[in-house]
Amino acid sequence: MRVLVTGAGGFVGTSLVHRLLREGMAQRGDVSELVLVDRQMGLAQGDARVTTVAGDFGSLEVLEPLLRKPVDVVFHLASVPGAQAEADPAAGDSVNLWGMLALFERLAQQAMQYEGRAVRVVYASSVAALGEPSPRSVDEHTAPRPTISYGTHKLVGELVLADWTRRGMLDGRSLRLPGIVARPELSSGHGSAFMSQLFRVAQRGEAYTCPVSPAATAWWMSRRCCVDNLLHAARMPSASLHAERVWTPPVLHLSVGQIVDALRRRFGSFEIDYAPVERIEQRFGQQPPLADSRAIEAGFRHDGTIDGLVEAALESGAKA
Repeated sequence: MRVLVTGAGGFVGTSLVHRLLREGMAQRGDVSELVLVDRQMGLAQGDARVTTVAGDFGSLEVLEPLLRKPVDVVFHLASVPGAQAEADPAAGDSVNLWGMLALFERLAQQAMQYEGRAVRVVYASSVAALGEPSPRSVDEHTAPRPTISYGTHKLVGELVLADWTRRGMLDGRSLRLPGIVARPELSSGHGSAFMSQLFRVAQRGEAYTCPVSPAATAWWMSRRCCVDNLLHAARMPSASLHAERVWTPPVLHLSVGQIVDALRRRFGSFEIDYAPVERIEQRFGQQPPLADSRAIEAGFRHDGTIDGLVEAALESGAKA
């Protein structure tokens, strides 16, 4: 089985790559070649199954050589994060919209080249497609109303992928992912960076000024859980899936105060004060309960407990 991962050098991508090399695609078969694409690549060099490509996943110069041989599964993770895309709209448009459309169109051509062989595409969409401020609760009936370009581009990707799937040219699955923790420090472009920073400062016992209040509520998912859900999406039989092909996986809905308490149980006391920034509190500190019954019924999951979240969030990429 030939598997392609875009954004393979990123926070989630590196962990997904380790899992694919370790586990394969389960009942869908072993990975014979794992093609990794990112603008900067530097992992898995010692495995004969791995082909690494440094470049723009949406460019013809990169796409054409990669797809001269058919691929079976694609994990499309590459993106310009929301805050960075707002600050640099041209970069956001280039990667999150035009690059995504070019990739999907080129993958769809495979079905015409190889007698209806539709590529299975797992698309890392985002809860940003839902927009803000959030309603009192979120479920599978919540209408997406994106309020930033990143969310708009992700919604476009969901719709285009579902349409290619309806036409039998792709086999798409979109996951609306929340902010994933705990990202390494200096991760740029993420407005939700404070969520990961809490874990890092607690781990080191450092003082921290948090840009949201202790009562701020957010959706929490570890990298390990995120990768579990991405792999589950890829492994689901096509015949059992609903037409929209979009799921919002379960999350832990927790306040910042609850997270701080759990971190203190794990690492001991650390100094924290709060200086809420209205823009950040509104966007990432007022998230309501989330329960997408279709995602739960389909087998997607959250981290289970807050202490399980803390443990999983701080695993290395090779273990996550």
